[in-house]
Amino acid sequence: MNLNNKYQRLPLAGLRIFEVAARLQSFKLAAQELSVTPTTVSNQIRKLERDWGCQLFIRKTRQLVLTEVGRSLAQTVSRAFDDIKVEIESQITMAKKTVTLEVGPIFASRWLIPKLNRFRRQQPDIELVLHHGSRISGADNMTADAAVDWGEGNWPGLESTHLFNICYVPVLSPKLAKKKGGLKTPKDLLRFTILHHSDRTEWDDWLSLAGLPEQNFTDETMIEDSNVILQAAIDGHGVALGIFPFIQTEVDHKRLICPMDITLKPKRTYHLLTRPGMRKNPDIETVCRWLEEEAANTKIN
Repeated sequence: MNLNNKYQRLPLAGLRIFEVAARLQSFKLAAQELSVTPTTVSNQIRKLERDWGCQLFIRKTRQLVLTEVGRSLAQTVSRAFDDIKVEIESQITMAKKTVTLEVGPIFASRWLIPKLNRFRRQQPDIELVLHHGSRISGADNMTADAAVDWGEGNWPGLESTHLFNICYVPVLSPKLAKKKGGLKTPKDLLRFTILHHSDRTEWDDWLSLAGLPEQNFTDETMIEDSNVILQAAIDGHGVALGIFPFIQTEVDHKRLICPMDITLKPKRTYHLLTRPGMRKNPDIETVCRWLEEEAANTKIN
């Protein structure tokens, strides 16, 4: 064996570029993350394909798709880089400890942020960096050390731990309820403006539970951000499906009321997500264990 050629087919720089491009499904975004040009990324990928004699990506006009070979290689390379990162952080790096956590806006603002001072007191040596997270479909689009997402427990390529359930109950401001003459039955909702997301899925499920399937509202306002929907309800712009436990404080302080006790419990719940093996890192494990302990103490109506 020629020892000088032992790693000839393992171009680490090219593999790093491939890992980022495969994860982001974009040469342009990969270039931004790596602080190089898109041409550099494209040339490196083409060199890998030429040297190995296989196609890693299918290049479409506005889309980059992994081939079967590329997908298999991406999973292996991603695990390898994760293992290297864990080893360096746990055995070599003794500097400042940083853990990144990807969370959605309402989970962050209504559940996590109020608890951060307690985390800092308990773990002063760990800097918890929060990233705004979009919905996670699997390992391919998760970039942080850990994440919290909402779903039924199936995230391909990731380990998931159930944190807590949520439930939906219609809520509105006391002022709006008084102005409209109260809200006592599901049919009374027809007199109110309804606040909802674009697909209205939760409202449709709640209406079915309340005995009004396929009910159409005459006055609706669509808002994509759950925090904005909540604020619109507090300000008296309509009736929203309140998400518990996130809005318990608003109900306790009478900024919102729950005039009906019909409670929707969705199949989707909140889960803690990590890549396989990431919790071997003691700092990541500390953050994950703290989140699980806080979730265990969360009360759901």
